[in-house]
Amino acid sequence: MITEATKERFAREVAKYPADQKQSAVMACLSIVQQEQGWVSAESEAVIAEVLGMPEIAVHEVTTFYNMYNQQPVGKYKLNVCTNLPCQLRDGYKALHHLEHRLGVKMGETTADGMFTLQQSECLGACADSPVMLVNDRHMCSFMSNEKLDELIADLKAAEGKA
Repeated sequence: MITEATKERFAREVAKYPADQKQSAVMACLSIVQQEQGWVSAESEAVIAEVLGMPEIAVHEVTTFYNMYNQQPVGKYKLNVCTNLPCQLRDGYKALHHLEHRLGVKMGETTADGMFTLQQSECLGACADSPVMLVNDRHMCSFMSNEKLDELIADLKAAEGKA
């Protein structure tokens, strides 16, 4: 559900553009929804479309074009491991497989406790630091050896009191 506070955040983004170009705020509005709800539902897309004066399908096209928008609920921590060629050559798939084993899920799945969703991602722009991953679309992790991956998981679980 989109709250009035969320709509106020939308309005601040819309205000950054000329009145006849308010549709330019679509990505910012989608990001706001994802930050607040963890994913972008069809209902949220409809509200964004109404606020921006654009067809719902146009909002949905943006949601589905970019892999940074979750189209279904995800775990509290979304782990995106880069598996593009440079990272593949430097153990990106090994990192992904290590996390699959460690978390007991396959790529694209969420742990039973709802804490972790594991995904692969396209290039994160840090090829020299591979293997790399992005946590919750915000925190870049570089040189992710199995030991560093285990430490990251342990730290996130400890932060939740689930260690």
